[in-house]
Amino acid sequence: MPEVEIGEVSDFFSHVVVAGITLTAPLKVGDKIHIKGHTTDQEFTVGSMQINNADVTEAKAGESVGIKIADRARRGDKVYKVTG
Repeated sequence: MPEVEIGEVSDFFSHVVVAGITLTAPLKVGDKIHIKGHTTDQEFTVGSMQINNADVTEAKAGESVGIKIADRARRGDKVYKVTG
């Protein structure tokens, strides 16, 4: 499936399994994303996201969001939006 890079993992909180992602393109709840890195490869639909502990439905380029993910991610992992 075609993908476009939309950001990078800037932090990971293991106790709640949440990735902090710095966006370079917009992202909305319901978008399908793919997190890929040296040891990371997971694809899922964004169910919810937060900015500064407040729930949001969309975020713009330049913003940092927290997204609950299925498994560990690492700082520097690339985040792609699945467009196909």
